[in-house]
Amino acid sequence: MKLQPQTGSLARARQLASLATQSLIDEARLSPKPGLVDSRGSGAHHDLTLELMERSAHSLTPTFYALALQSWQRPVDIALRQTVGRLGREGEAQMMAATGGVNTHRGAIWALGLLVSAAAMLDKEADAQAIAQTAAELAKLPDSAAPKLFSKGLRATHRYRVPGAREEAQAGFPHIMRLALPQLRLSRSMGASESEAQLDALMAIMTTLSDTCVLSRAGLEGLQAMQHGARAVLAAGGCAQPRGRAALAALDKQMLMLNASPGGAADLLAATLLLDRIAQPTLL
Repeated sequence: MKLQPQTGSLARARQLASLATQSLIDEARLSPKPGLVDSRGSGAHHDLTLELMERSAHSLTPTFYALALQSWQRPVDIALRQTVGRLGREGEAQMMAATGGVNTHRGAIWALGLLVSAAAMLDKEADAQAIAQTAAELAKLPDSAAPKLFSKGLRATHRYRVPGAREEAQAGFPHIMRLALPQLRLSRSMGASESEAQLDALMAIMTTLSDTCVLSRAGLEGLQAMQHGARAVLAAGGCAQPRGRAALAALDKQMLMLNASPGGAADLLAATLLLDRIAQPTLL
């Protein structure tokens, strides 16, 4: 009897790790994404390629597996929060080793790592809302071992006085729950292809996100261009419509001109895909 939960936890941890890795890969391959690495090329980046993004995603599979296994049916408490933080930092080191020191998925480790942990804590009984809320409770707890680093994202949140990745998680991922997931499912229901629906979900995130990657590279001008451009895509009917695709192409051109890349939005899209897949009964 004691072996059954262990066997179940191992299988579930493998499944969650696989879903998280595949969500990162699918986000990277999704095209055309404005200013971002995709199957067409490197977007506004000079140090990133699709091959590098995929290598990075695969390097994180052991981290997601460890997070799921260590979080299996555990309560939200400081001990788990510190374990999650330690595993995340170890995963970041593995990622940097795999990419030769290029930061490909630091923000994604935070977002998807919390969601993987929350899904393992709740096992198969939770929907996307419960997983996001549990992840938020975990994100609100302090991690005394976390290094006091002042990243580009944190500098942007302080300079422009906007919420960043930490606040997004602590609020229960509102850009996923209120915008991206509903848009993803709405676009599917209206006949969009899966790629078009995912692009629409990305646009929904970009309409209001204070993307610190964009702020760091292009300031408020870049952020406003991103938000206005994304709204224009959705107002034109989304990426399944000719006018929507034209608006997306215009946004891509503008992001490249401004050297702006909405990496924060991309991380949240990958997290959206993960939550959507966890919530599919056929995947459970």
